[in-house]
Amino acid sequence: MSATFVADPSVVPAQKRRPPEAPSALSVIGRELFGTLPRAIGTAIFAVPIAYLAWRVLDWAVLGTVWRADGVEQCKIAAGACWSVIAARFRIILFGLYPYEDQWRSVLASLVIVVVAFLSCLPAFWTARRIIVCWAVGFAAYLVLMYGGILGLDKVTTDRWGGLSLTLFVFAAQTVIGMPLAILLMIARRSQIFVIAKLSAGLIDLLRAIPLLAILFTAAVVAPLALPEMLQGDKLTRVVIGYALFFAAYQAEIIRGGMQGVSEGQAEAARVLGLGKWQTLFYISLPQAFHKALPATVSQFAIAFKETSIITIVGFFDILASGHAAYGADEWYPYFREVYIFIGMIYFVTVFSLSRYGAFLERRTKNARA
Repeated sequence: MSATFVADPSVVPAQKRRPPEAPSALSVIGRELFGTLPRAIGTAIFAVPIAYLAWRVLDWAVLGTVWRADGVEQCKIAAGACWSVIAARFRIILFGLYPYEDQWRSVLASLVIVVVAFLSCLPAFWTARRIIVCWAVGFAAYLVLMYGGILGLDKVTTDRWGGLSLTLFVFAAQTVIGMPLAILLMIARRSQIFVIAKLSAGLIDLLRAIPLLAILFTAAVVAPLALPEMLQGDKLTRVVIGYALFFAAYQAEIIRGGMQGVSEGQAEAARVLGLGKWQTLFYISLPQAFHKALPATVSQFAIAFKETSIITIVGFFDILASGHAAYGADEWYPYFREVYIFIGMIYFVTVFSLSRYGAFLERRTKNARA
């Protein structure tokens, strides 16, 4: 007599079981805000003042605003913001002291920096030769447009540069100069030669211990007193070098932290495959170190962009100083909030774009490793 076994349809093999569906965002929000009676009461208590503040901000920023006005008189009778101050004073905000008739050059120079930065983010340009050529051509075009003196362009000295174009230049220059310096400092600090390692470590610790403002003052004011005239250079050049050294000191430690997370087995495997010391460093260890240090690197870039505003203290007219001058006129002074919100949005868009690009790089490297 043979027995017949009937499989229980409720028992599903583990390999065929479907994973439970993730709850929707609305259900999670509803559970967190109203899942229990205390949560519902707390939500009701805090929702009222938050809704009131949101309405006040909306009413001030959008509903009761003056978007376009022939003069400041229309803003005086408005209940909300006066965004017409941006339309009336945007040239000062974006171009600072740059000559009025040549401000088109400042626009093109800013576009050059933005385009070069965008091209650098494309994987097709991720080779040393292409990156170097791209930034060399970009900086040359920027300097020709901003400084002039050739191709029929009037000369505009760096003390008259200002606004957004100066902010972008200082940020781009300090990062392009500072990143290679950071790699060199990291390599020197990890050197087997005692003197080189200690000198590099001392320089990094010294630059990290000194406030950025002190470094900029040294570059702008003290350096001309200590250096011969032929080595003094331009004031903006000295300040950018100070920025780059400060950036390099912090970035070197970030990369070194990433290097410490790379397994020694990677280098041993590379040596087994016949790669030399420098090939192992640049093709095996450094890419992995940058991947591990990517979040901190993106944060460092964001900090570097925001710290460009300190340049105004040493006598340059960056976008923040230009914004102050824009509402400095008596009739526009009450509307300084609108000016700073506009400038803040420029900083926000730039930093947010950096963070999104960092997230893209993390996803790309994670998918490549998978």
